[in-house]
Amino acid sequence: MKIMDQLIDFKGFLLAGSAVISFSHFVYTLFGYTIPEIVIQFFKEFGAVIVMMAVFAFAVTWLLRAKPHKRPQNYSIIVYDVYGNESKIDGLRANFKTHDVAWSFMKQYKKFYPLYNFAMVSDLPNSEKMTIFKYL
Repeated sequence: MKIMDQLIDFKGFLLAGSAVISFSHFVYTLFGYTIPEIVIQFFKEFGAVIVMMAVFAFAVTWLLRAKPHKRPQNYSIIVYDVYGNESKIDGLRANFKTHDVAWSFMKQYKKFYPLYNFAMVSDLPNSEKMTIFKYL
């Protein structure tokens, strides 16, 4: 009878031991792999959502604040002498319709008259004085 009692005790021990091992494996898998993967995946998606919202907010803010630039219709070139006083040179074209043409003429004038300085100016609608765009 003693052997039978020991065998029954051993079966109970095996049953309890296998239950403990199964449960500990379940807990290890749950807390070691499953929950961390779910949390990591959540924060990856949450981070992506935050970044997309920031990009969208920046784009909307930029679009609302950006104003179309009103370019001037006329540009003028003003000539300054060595002392910084406004002067006039006969035969120079001074009024232009486009910025590029005025800039090109201004560079050419600087080559012909190195002792003079030139300013490309225009009258902007919200300004009391002429606005200088380029100065050579």
